[in-house]
Amino acid sequence: MKPLEFESFKEFKSMIGKKLPTGNWYTVTQEMINDFANATLDKQWIHIDENRAEKESPFKSTIAHGFMSVSMISKLLEDLFVIKSIKMGLNYGLNKVRFPNPVPVNSQLRMLAEVKEIEDLDNNGIKITFSCLIEIKGHKKPACVAEFLCALYE
Repeated sequence: MKPLEFESFKEFKSMIGKKLPTGNWYTVTQEMINDFANATLDKQWIHIDENRAEKESPFKSTIAHGFMSVSMISKLLEDLFVIKSIKMGLNYGLNKVRFPNPVPVNSQLRMLAEVKEIEDLDNNGIKITFSCLIEIKGHKKPACVAEFLCALYE
């Protein structure tokens, strides 16, 4: 999938209320889950103990942390569009987040997103609110549904 390209914020503002392209699939590996567990110190067995998860978990495998899914939003959005005039971007926060479905190891995820609103900020910036849904290949319920905000500066 080729990302949408925009020259400037002015041009990108035409996306308010519109969907972005559907993202590429990314496989969530055990190595990624372990790295996230180490980074966050959340080493619950359902995430990192493959043998125990296979025997005791109702999912029969390890599962990714819910917060791992939400932390992937920035990267997944980055693959959907490019604004050539951007000098820097910051995560601004989240309004609503839900994790309707666990993400078993080796699942494939992709982003479905819409530009909900754009507000001007000082210092040549904009704050974008995205409606995001992280789909799990082969599952009816998504991994994550969130309203994600970022601040971008030209």
